[in-house]
Amino acid sequence: MTASDRATQLVRIAAEAAGDKLADDILAYDVSEQLVITDAFVLCSAPNDRQVRAIVDEIEKRLREEADAKPVRREGERDGRWVLLDYIDVIVHVQHEEERLFYALERLWKDCPTLPLPEHVNAHAEQRGRAVGSARD
Repeated sequence: MTASDRATQLVRIAAEAAGDKLADDILAYDVSEQLVITDAFVLCSAPNDRQVRAIVDEIEKRLREEADAKPVRREGERDGRWVLLDYIDVIVHVQHEEERLFYALERLWKDCPTLPLPEHVNAHAEQRGRAVGSARD
């Protein structure tokens, strides 16, 4: 079994929303073979709590507007270090960079297939890398 069309749609919208708020390392996994509770995970991170919250807000807004989807559960929002949004078909994890490194969810799900994301989703990271490189020169 693979991720449903609905899950794929939610993944795309969530990833684009996260990318628009400059989330780092956006990944999506098809976990439908491993879990019965959801079809896909979206993972992304940010360097500070404020940006984590901004990413979460944008994801919620866009999924509500573009897919008429509301999370059935939100966890971790008060601390802003690791926020989980449960949309049943998709679970979105927005983590502070430190939590992302410590918990390493990618390592847990590395055997699951990744879901394709639009090319522009992680484009800001490349631009930032080039800007930092040119600033050092």
